[in-house]
Amino acid sequence: MKPSQLIPIIRRLDAMREDESDEVQVRRFEKDGKEQCIVRYDKSSRMYELEDRTSGQTYEFDNIDYVAVEILELVQPASSTED
Repeated sequence: MKPSQLIPIIRRLDAMREDESDEVQVRRFEKDGKEQCIVRYDKSSRMYELEDRTSGQTYEFDNIDYVAVEILELVQPASSTED
């Protein structure tokens, strides 16, 4: 069984939330060296903002699990359906 790919994503998101500064925290997530999304965390509103670089859309989340799953969908390699 492969280790969870969500754990490193959640750790990065949690580090954003735990940062002591009042500045908006920003992290970039890539797939094969290409930026897939930019995530911002605003401590004052306790909201994550995900900018999908492939579609140009922006989403807001107040739940770390939801934003982590969205990031995973953008950065995980396409799964093979071959048997």
